[in-house]
Amino acid sequence: MSLPFASQQILTFHDPEYPEQLRQISGAPKTLFVCGNLALLQSRILAIVGARNPTPDGLDNAYAFAKHLAMNGFCIVSGLAKGIDGASHIGALDAGDAGASTIAVLGSGLDVIYPSCHLSLAKNILNKGGLLMTEFAPGTPPLGRNFPKRNRIVAGLALGVIVVEAANKSGSLITARLANDMGREVFAIPGSIHSPLSRGPHALIQQGAKLVENATDILSELAPELSRVSGLDLSSPDDTNEPDANPSPLFQVIGYDPVSEDVLLRRSGMSFGQLGAELLALELQGLVSRHPDGKLAKVRRKP
Repeated sequence: MSLPFASQQILTFHDPEYPEQLRQISGAPKTLFVCGNLALLQSRILAIVGARNPTPDGLDNAYAFAKHLAMNGFCIVSGLAKGIDGASHIGALDAGDAGASTIAVLGSGLDVIYPSCHLSLAKNILNKGGLLMTEFAPGTPPLGRNFPKRNRIVAGLALGVIVVEAANKSGSLITARLANDMGREVFAIPGSIHSPLSRGPHALIQQGAKLVENATDILSELAPELSRVSGLDLSSPDDTNEPDANPSPLFQVIGYDPVSEDVLLRRSGMSFGQLGAELLALELQGLVSRHPDGKLAKVRRKP
């Protein structure tokens, strides 16, 4: 489906706007067709990828991670596909004006939005300061052979790739392996051993990917880069301040004794997606910790 209002620009390999991260990879595209906020190409970028038919938990995780990483200075790149890709773009956009926005990489021409159900999402990305990009000329249809090429751009743009849910032999695993070959960090969110969509992330973890349970795992792994992200405070909470002064309604119903997310859902009255987003925010601030059994509790102040 076409995007008639899109004003396309062409970047060549030697243009100053061409993304430096992508320029460094072997076989970098010589030409990029772009539409939107070009400044994002020089920002700190993380990729989030995963299944086209994810579980509700997978969708919530993709949305929550994208939103809070965007709020903390990372532009989120993904492939505009159904499922995890779409949730990641939406999460980044919902970070608002203070967020680092999102980049959608297409496996077609910019005038051919695929899947067509994401036409409104593509418009929203442009309207909210994001970017659409592809290496395929206008009019190029979404052929199957285009998507591995798209995946290499997603991996090449990013400092690291987060795999949320993926079956074995999926495009998301291709993106992760390309990222590993490029020297990028690969992160994988574990899931139920009974879910086929956990097999991809679990296989990556067995091969050396970083197991991710919360955004802090990503932040600590990328600490050298994070210290240079504008506006990102990596320091611990001020020990002289009382944590209970935090205005988050969720923080007020978390105690120092570990509780499950189900308990917090009942206490807070939030939706699962809201709960995940709020928990990530509190974890990023160092106010809440997640225990090995998955339960959560406030972090006690140092004496």
